[in-house]
Amino acid sequence: MLAFALPAVALLAVSSVTHASETLGPVDPKPGAVASEPDSADLTSLPLEQLMDVSVITTASKFEQSISEAPSAVVVLTAQDIKEFGWRTLADALASLPGLYVSNDRNYSYLGARGFLRPGDYDSRFLLMIDGYRTNDAVYDEATIGTEGLIDMDLVERIEYVPGPGSAVYGSNAFFGVVNVITKKGSAINGAQTAVAAGSYGEKRARATYGWHGQNGADIVLSATSYIRDGQDLFYPEFNTPQQNNGVAQGLDYDRAQNFFAKVTYGDFTVSAAHSNRTKGVPTGSFGAIFNTPNSTNDAQSFINAVFAHQINSGLAVSTQAYWGRYDYQGVAIDPGEIPTTNVDGDHALWYGGDAHVTVTSISNQKIVAGFDFQRDARRDQYNYNLNPYVSLLDDKRSSNRTGAYFEDEIQLPANFALNAGLRYDWDSVTASNVNPRLALIYKLTSRDTVKLIYGTAYRAPNAYELYYAVPGSGGQLPNPDLKPEHITTAELVLDHAFSDSGRATLSLFRYSVKNLISLETDPASGLLIYQNLDQAKATGVELATEQSFGDGYRVRASYSWQLAKDGQTGAILQNSPRDLVKLNAVAPLFHNAVRFGTELQCVSSRLSESSTSGGYCLANLTVTSSRVIPRAIVSLSVYNAFNKRYSDPAGPAFVQQAIEQQSRTLYAKLVYGF
Repeated sequence: MLAFALPAVALLAVSSVTHASETLGPVDPKPGAVASEPDSADLTSLPLEQLMDVSVITTASKFEQSISEAPSAVVVLTAQDIKEFGWRTLADALASLPGLYVSNDRNYSYLGARGFLRPGDYDSRFLLMIDGYRTNDAVYDEATIGTEGLIDMDLVERIEYVPGPGSAVYGSNAFFGVVNVITKKGSAINGAQTAVAAGSYGEKRARATYGWHGQNGADIVLSATSYIRDGQDLFYPEFNTPQQNNGVAQGLDYDRAQNFFAKVTYGDFTVSAAHSNRTKGVPTGSFGAIFNTPNSTNDAQSFINAVFAHQINSGLAVSTQAYWGRYDYQGVAIDPGEIPTTNVDGDHALWYGGDAHVTVTSISNQKIVAGFDFQRDARRDQYNYNLNPYVSLLDDKRSSNRTGAYFEDEIQLPANFALNAGLRYDWDSVTASNVNPRLALIYKLTSRDTVKLIYGTAYRAPNAYELYYAVPGSGGQLPNPDLKPEHITTAELVLDHAFSDSGRATLSLFRYSVKNLISLETDPASGLLIYQNLDQAKATGVELATEQSFGDGYRVRASYSWQLAKDGQTGAILQNSPRDLVKLNAVAPLFHNAVRFGTELQCVSSRLSESSTSGGYCLANLTVTSSRVIPRAIVSLSVYNAFNKRYSDPAGPAFVQQAIEQQSRTLYAKLVYGF
């Protein structure tokens, strides 16, 4: 039966919109000139509708539209937000949004939405793009949002988050939402720039960036980043025996990462490339590894993306894209047995593809986009072997194809109504065909009030890891090649009110219905892990979000989310599903705007794991930023988990622990210098 609901829509972050020159701005030719502050005052004084016009997005429908016209409650986070709240990873930024929450197992960060974050989930239910390039890999379909991510946050101009099903435009993985990270242009950097940072537990980061913009329109960005963190010794009572170092994982929480990014634009062409490499110590003894032994994971990602976008005439535009991507993972752990041995686990993923679409605006009161895309997953290889002596436990080589055709039409109707209708057909060589529609009826009730009624479906094809991974022994896993795609049906009602020229409040009601939800379970017969389709899961909820800008640069953004996600058969509350989320972000100028003080509060209610409960918590993060302490530089000081709250995230069946304790209070100092 079709699930019916009233959706939740995230907060419209219109007052966070900034100019492209957010970073250091042009260097004053006079000796000793101070780096210019972002010119955000101009925007905070604009009426709301003008701010809406400034905040044009493309992610929701693949054509330009204002946030108020989008068939979703789009949220925009900007470079100014990243700087003023001290966000170091994409996970930090996304955790501030209504309805989203992040878990961490001391190895990776995982993103949950509206009560859904399943055990063994590798963020495959979100589509993550960088400048429109699909980053989800060909084995895990993973959206990397932690220190393993591809992009240094200093290079991000804005983040567009489109909540809800996006398969009508993007196909698989756009299940709970689409995240598009838009990088800065060379004109925003305007010369050479370096950044250095240091923090608690041996954290250090260094970045060198060059940006250039020519009078002929050419634009170049080149950047390299290196990151290191020693981490801390961690105590896990589940391993508290003399043979296991009394439960202390010593020197195993380290993190090392390097990133490279390049982007060149000339005329209608843009070519970008990125590479990242991250090695993370794993202190938790997960997947049956011997506790307090050198266990680690390594993630290496690369991509090249080429886009040609041309405006043929005032009513017709074409865009083509070709891309290549690679992801390599390797985990090394000491496995128990009669003779303990080093186990090596990993994958090689390689894919390439393209997209072509046309945008038609010449038809009165309509915007139409139509296109198709194709991706060849040339390598979906997985392996596992023991050393000393060498024994191959898994050597699985796969490949697959996927293709899709999509059509979307935004129609302006009489009496202040608008209709956004989209439909996409997908076919892949593993799960065959899928058809997904999206409909949004938008009504401008008054000049300040908008009502959106949104209906949509989405799907997620099972990834190669869920289908084919098979390793025997302790912490091992069974394959399940019979897995079916997940399907979700959503309905959302959004009531949006502009209560002043610089503020907005949104009330959202939603209901999600998921069929064939894939979850990591323990097989009762063998005791091994296996991915299974659950029959059904449902979620209902309410979100209230508000944003307000005040004179002199004060900003406040707050939200409250209530969500209830249950197993459709038993009615049991889903694991790692908080009932309540409270978010608060506020910025205040101090000392005649010489200093910007940003504070962030995040509260998450209790969550279930397999056989226990992780208690609720509230975290406070504080960041002080100034561009007037050192000429040509921006300096900042951040305190994360300022009140040193002890809290844990639920662990999945691959862990002995029921919950993984999270990071204690840390300090972080940063300097960005422009030449």
